[in-house]
Amino acid sequence: MFRGFWPYFCVGIGGLLGSLCRYGLALLTQGHSFALPLGTLGSNLIGCFVIGLLTQITAGTEWVSPATRLFLATGFCGGFTTLSSLIYELAQMVKTGEWWYAFLYLNVTFIGAMAAYYLGTLLVKGVLRV
Repeated sequence: MFRGFWPYFCVGIGGLLGSLCRYGLALLTQGHSFALPLGTLGSNLIGCFVIGLLTQITAGTEWVSPATRLFLATGFCGGFTTLSSLIYELAQMVKTGEWWYAFLYLNVTFIGAMAAYYLGTLLVKGVLRV
């Protein structure tokens, strides 16, 4: 593994870009009449899909360098996905008595995230044969 400042730089820049993308997605989905926080849901599902892609690519090849893996998986996906926002939004739904939406949001997020992860791995297996 590499040492020094470079790993921190890769994670930091990836996290910055992931956070900016998450914020942009939240802005794009604001104001829609659907009751679930689509920005957070979307970022979590997309992030899990990307992690699934990376997991499969890095498991069978050396196509992704350690620095790129840190940048994409730890940095970008870490900044893009957000469990703390999910918990806050769930708490707000519970606080306002929207139990059905809280239940739906929690289950769609976790089941969807697992499905997105495995879809990412299957895509890499099917397309790249890795």
